Amino acid sequence: MLQQGHEYWMSVAFREAEKAYSKGEVPVGAVIVHENQIIGRGHNQIEALQDPTAHAEIIAITAATQSLNSRRLLETILYVTLEPCAMCAGAIVLARIPLIVFGTHDPKSGACGSVLNVAQNSKLNHRAEVLAGINQDQCASILKDFFRKLRNTN
Repeated sequence: MLQQGHEYWMSVAFREAEKAYSKGEVPVGAVIVHENQIIGRGHNQIEALQDPTAHAEIIAITAATQSLNSRRLLETILYVTLEPCAMCAGAIVLARIPLIVFGTHDPKSGACGSVLNVAQNSKLNHRAEVLAGINQDQCASILKDFFRKLRNTN
């Protein structure tokens, strides 16, 4: 079976972000990969569900745990277009996801190194490796475009 690279899987996560964008949600998308297969995917649905926890990562984690029938997502990789926030980084740690690959940093609420580093906090019983900047320009561009349009309509 052909092994796909980080750029490929991030492009799949980006397609999830485009779904969020088309629905008026902050355009963040995520996929979780296990053995070169997507086992969970999600995009922000905070407004649609009126749920502050309906982040792309949380939705993808829930789908992945159901797919594996396990709360532990060992040997998986999370691809997400924007650096996870503290809530999502905490969920990643609890799910034991060993690798987080994200597109662009979040200088206001990123919790994988930008503002906090929940994902690699040595006081926690699990830490995730972090790989940042995959397809960064594309991931940053859709967010900038979304917020520019939001400002211009208000």
